[in-house]
Amino acid sequence: MSKKKETDSYLSSDIKKSKDFKIISNLLKINDAVIVSHYYTTPDIQAITEATGGKVADSLEMAKFGKNHKAKTLLVAGVRFMGETAKILNPEKIVLMPTLKAECSLDLSCPEKEFNKFCDNHPDRTIVVYANTSAAIKARAHWIVTSSIAIDLIDYLDRLGEKIIWAPDKHLGRYIQKQTGADILIWNGTCIVHDEFKSQSLLNMKKIYPKSAILAHPESPENVLNLADFIGSTSQLIQAAKSINQKTIIIATDKGIFFKMQQACPDKILIEAPTSGEGLTCLSCARCPWMKMNNINRIIKSLTNKKKHNEINIPHDLQKKALKPLMRMLKFSQKVI
Repeated sequence: MSKKKETDSYLSSDIKKSKDFKIISNLLKINDAVIVSHYYTTPDIQAITEATGGKVADSLEMAKFGKNHKAKTLLVAGVRFMGETAKILNPEKIVLMPTLKAECSLDLSCPEKEFNKFCDNHPDRTIVVYANTSAAIKARAHWIVTSSIAIDLIDYLDRLGEKIIWAPDKHLGRYIQKQTGADILIWNGTCIVHDEFKSQSLLNMKKIYPKSAILAHPESPENVLNLADFIGSTSQLIQAAKSINQKTIIIATDKGIFFKMQQACPDKILIEAPTSGEGLTCLSCARCPWMKMNNINRIIKSLTNKKKHNEINIPHDLQKKALKPLMRMLKFSQKVI
């Protein structure tokens, strides 16, 4: 269960009194930089991001913020594909990350060589890939989407009569297929966090909290989604937590979301969905190990290191190819959000 004092300990007023805030604020000014962080990073990262004028958001809003911000340097706290996305959209900017070793299981599940072969075998299909992919996979795609606009885009393409290749998350792909009825070939990738949520353990927890609501991310297995009162992207889950009537909410996504969710609805009780056991939460399981690699010390080192060992660089030709479907995503998102 979440504790309000965990969120309260990272209040902006407290963070601004810290030594880390003073150091990072100064480094951001020196580098003409801003921090962009994902909801799944740890509370201290999210708090320092907001306190220094940065943005904590989902993948889509991270991309928009980085593109529209005037800073010459973007410090992206998240996983590698997020830094690559920022660089693709902002080739003229310096894009840094706390570490370049923060991978994503969905990205790793979709190797370039195998995916290209798969696409070559189905030349009549429109290629739609999730944002959680490498620059090389994005460059092969016709469209890129985040979970917040995936159903809208696939429904749009289906109404145009297009047959689709979807990659890499199989659970999200099946959910979209079920919602839209579209003709989709689905790649067999999974998120190591969401794939571990178990329906039976969730049912057991529901017995303990019978008046609770279940919110789930669509990267979760189908039998988990079938139990959910609401299914949506990270930003959509936060909005649902605010509007839902129940005071107790079981959350089937990475626990990093609790920081912003508790800010949005401080009166709600948030509980981690179980990944194992007999109805009890696994307190360390619903955490992406790569997201946890982002920390304050690494942010400071990234902004201090003049050799820019943690800088994202993408070959120009690859950047140009990947930019086209990313821009399609941003333009389409303006119509549906």
